[in-house]
Amino acid sequence: MDEYEDALRERRYAILSRMDRALQRSGRPRKAAQLMAVSKTVDPVKVEAAIRVGYRVFGENRPQELVRKMNALAPRQELPQVRFDMIGNLQKNKINAVLGRAAYIQSISSESIARAVSVRVEREIAARHMIEPQPVLLEVNVSGETSKAGFAPEELRASMDRLRSLCGIRIAGMMTMAPRAQPTLARATFRGLRELRDELVKAYDGLDLSVLSCGMSEDFEIALEEGATLIRLGRVVFDPSFELE
Repeated sequence: MDEYEDALRERRYAILSRMDRALQRSGRPRKAAQLMAVSKTVDPVKVEAAIRVGYRVFGENRPQELVRKMNALAPRQELPQVRFDMIGNLQKNKINAVLGRAAYIQSISSESIARAVSVRVEREIAARHMIEPQPVLLEVNVSGETSKAGFAPEELRASMDRLRSLCGIRIAGMMTMAPRAQPTLARATFRGLRELRDELVKAYDGLDLSVLSCGMSEDFEIALEEGATLIRLGRVVFDPSFELE
């Protein structure tokens, strides 16, 4: 594990260097973006190694995996405190599993899911099991691919008044995924998310959409150049065979 940990540390330095250069190209400081390690296919021992080399934000696709890893790490009091976000498709029957555990639910992909989460949170607050609304990101299908979940931009515009009225959630930003292995389309997708954010913030007083979660192992530098504030990296973090450059 020491060898694996050394490899993780070396890869992290390389990733941070690439982040720095991309942020410089966008005219933003290093602190303008967070690095998330997507641990969806990684066992808790390797997540622990990632924590030791400096990762503090993790993302999980499945509620049961988020719970399993948080439970596995809970007894390790010597480790720094970390955050887990839910980034995968969230079914209504799995909402309770992530409430009180996921720092952010990044995959609010429809008004129906938003309303279901809000209702559950309001119940938890009434029962004093939670003390504040659940922070969420709105998943937007900017690229229009039928294989991807999320609000279409025009659907989000039409839903925003109702979404803002939900008392159990706190909308903190938006998330998207770009077409794979298509840099030009990826750039257009990330730019489209930023422009949609700017449009909505201008249209709604007090609306905070400061988090833009976009960019994965293959395209995170493009995402940073286009305004991402959080990038979600899996293979480039955990897989020693994934090329760093």
